[in-house]
Amino acid sequence: MEHPPRRHAAAKLLECGTPSMRRVITVPCRRSIVRWLATTSVPGLIAMVAGCATVGEPPAQVALPHIKLFSRNPPGAGLPDGWRPWTLSRFKKATEYQLVNTQGRVAVRARADGSASGLVHTLHLDPHRYPLLHWQWKVDNLIASADNTTKQREDSPVRVVVSFDGDRDTLPLNERMFFDNVRLLTREQLPYATLMYIWENRAPRDSVLPNLHTSRIKMIVAESGHGKVGAWQHITRNVVADFQRAFGEAPGRITAIAVMTDTDNTGEQAQAWYGDILFRRGAPPSVRSQAD
Repeated sequence: MEHPPRRHAAAKLLECGTPSMRRVITVPCRRSIVRWLATTSVPGLIAMVAGCATVGEPPAQVALPHIKLFSRNPPGAGLPDGWRPWTLSRFKKATEYQLVNTQGRVAVRARADGSASGLVHTLHLDPHRYPLLHWQWKVDNLIASADNTTKQREDSPVRVVVSFDGDRDTLPLNERMFFDNVRLLTREQLPYATLMYIWENRAPRDSVLPNLHTSRIKMIVAESGHGKVGAWQHITRNVVADFQRAFGEAPGRITAIAVMTDTDNTGEQAQAWYGDILFRRGAPPSVRSQAD
């Protein structure tokens, strides 16, 4: 299957800035960023900008504590309340998301066919008060050729992405310059750090996988292999412990959470389901997973 070249998407991102913004950036710098954007996997970019939206006060009606639950929506073609589409570029085919009734519960079904996009929900949450992230997901198969340690095959049938705020001035100079340049080009401020929970084919469960382009994204293997394919998984992660292990520091506030099913790098097909996602108080073991 033929896919639009990423360089087209990169050029589109360059067009997002105002003329004054574009003049600030030197030609060599612009060319460097174009090369990076043209070769960066869509999951990495979506994860980085999923938490960019400015978050004000928490909504009046919240769900443990601020995420709108999928199960409280009727099945149908509409998007779940509180969630919005997240698409990198009009040049990239979008994954299809739909609310469906499955096994007595309303969940979000994702269908990817050489595509990549997600759903995102903005938050304003203190992870130290609500450290336990709990979610449900199910896949009917893995992506045969996917390998999240290789950027050319960086796909996953399910991802749960959490973005965090922090003091960008404490980052190394190269990371600060990278953040500033992307902000100038896209008019979006990248989150300070991002955790991405994935279902991997081979990497051991609980592994921390680096992003090949920036140190501010870390992938954590929440599930691995074929053993639990076809069954609903209930997973709980301690995001404070995971963040400290991945980044070597305490996390700031959580600014967004997202889900994504992507097959743009492998060109394969994938179908998955996402159940309710919520944060809880308490301090049980940092990792728990079970199947229905």
